[in-house]
Amino acid sequence: MRVAVIDYDKCRPEKCGLLCARVCPVNRSGTDPAIVVEGGKPRIVEDLCIGCGICVKKCPFGAITIVNTPEGVGDIVHQYGPNAFRLFGLPFVKQRGVVGILGRNGAGKSTAMAILSGEMVPNLGRYDNPPSKEEVIRFFRGSELQNYFQRLYSGMRVALKPQEIEMIPTVFRGTVRELLSRIGDPTDVARLLGIEHLLDRDVSHLSGGELQMVAVAATLMKNAEVFFFDEPSSYLDIRQRLKLAKIIRELGERAPTMVVEHDLAVLDYISDYIFIVFGVPGAYGVVSNIKGVREGINQFLEGYLREENMRIREEGIRFDVRPPKTWEGKPFVEYPALEKRLGEFH
Repeated sequence: MRVAVIDYDKCRPEKCGLLCARVCPVNRSGTDPAIVVEGGKPRIVEDLCIGCGICVKKCPFGAITIVNTPEGVGDIVHQYGPNAFRLFGLPFVKQRGVVGILGRNGAGKSTAMAILSGEMVPNLGRYDNPPSKEEVIRFFRGSELQNYFQRLYSGMRVALKPQEIEMIPTVFRGTVRELLSRIGDPTDVARLLGIEHLLDRDVSHLSGGELQMVAVAATLMKNAEVFFFDEPSSYLDIRQRLKLAKIIRELGERAPTMVVEHDLAVLDYISDYIFIVFGVPGAYGVVSNIKGVREGINQFLEGYLREENMRIREEGIRFDVRPPKTWEGKPFVEYPALEKRLGEFH
């Protein structure tokens, strides 16, 4: 399948005069155009596009991406619109244990989480004629996802820790205690996460790591049957990551849990299974088969998925272990012990 994507945030037809449509060889041949203009914006007709790449190279704003998907990617689960990102396949939760999701940014991990948490109903590629929830259930018949979506659309309680934690201060004004009290008593979860000192602090004054822990606390407080965590360790230091990893690991023993995580050490510790999401960022994403966590991480680093017979990276990622170098020279600069206070921060 040929995938043509136009980033309309970058597209500036008023400045380039629709250069892509003018240089397209299909358009210039006089036959049915491969690039049409709708509402002053270009749209690429993928069935007519010959994949020459001229429009990609000529676009002065780098707004066009044209790629071919590998064979065997399956059916489209969700597409955001014409010439927009599309996702092939979905991961699924297990009744016990933590399922990890690993992949590059922009490959569809957050889209998959939004679908599985019920925030978004997959359109199965029919962005102009979205299917009903009953059609979605039938689409996944015969798989573990059929039963999951039946439960989800029947009112199953789901908790999602979103990725965009920096948006919290823009949608809520007040203290952390006031925010978490909307869900319940935050005392126990604050003690568990070690954020008791933040309860009376204004949300707008929190750092990225503090916002992350508050978002995790809000997720843990919900009376949910399935838990989703989208990049929970971002902004956290190593001690906070270890504490959070232990909490999520214990949570997975009680309730189905899914985690998108880039820290491979954390992912290795908390996960029992793993899905790899690969593709071209911003263009398309493909969800792999379920794998054991060690095997999945190793295949991701190697850049080759054995069961799918798919190479997702030209070269593998290698970590060379070298002994530390000894320094025999004199120090360039020295400084004494420092202490700084800034309000409540020490």
